[in-house]
Amino acid sequence: MWFWWFMLCCDILIPVLMIALGRRMWKHPPKAINGVIGYRTSRSMMNRDTWEFAHHYCGKLWWKAGWIALFPSVAIHIPFYGASDGAVAIVGGVLAALQIAVLAGCVFQTEKVLKETFTEEGAWRDKGSSLEG
Repeated sequence: MWFWWFMLCCDILIPVLMIALGRRMWKHPPKAINGVIGYRTSRSMMNRDTWEFAHHYCGKLWWKAGWIALFPSVAIHIPFYGASDGAVAIVGGVLAALQIAVLAGCVFQTEKVLKETFTEEGAWRDKGSSLEG
């Protein structure tokens, strides 16, 4: 039974981190562009506009995806309460892999939107664009 609880905690860790870190990135991105903390890709680190846009967009995406993933992650574990450790491990491993795929998908989506929103030099494509959109 302890293993089921352990796997449940492990499998809610990724959605909870997505919610917390997404909210942090969205509302309070790192002030300075740096290679240590924050959403760090070559496109996001081009200038202040791309840095703030990437944090706002990816943070909001992670926050939403984290909430969407949290409840199914718990619900998927419930039928396996009392099941063998092997069955719980397989379910937990598959669920963690799916959550990591969602997390990575948010990064790919952010890069796609950055490319659509900014030129290769980091300038806005549409002068009327803003972070509020």
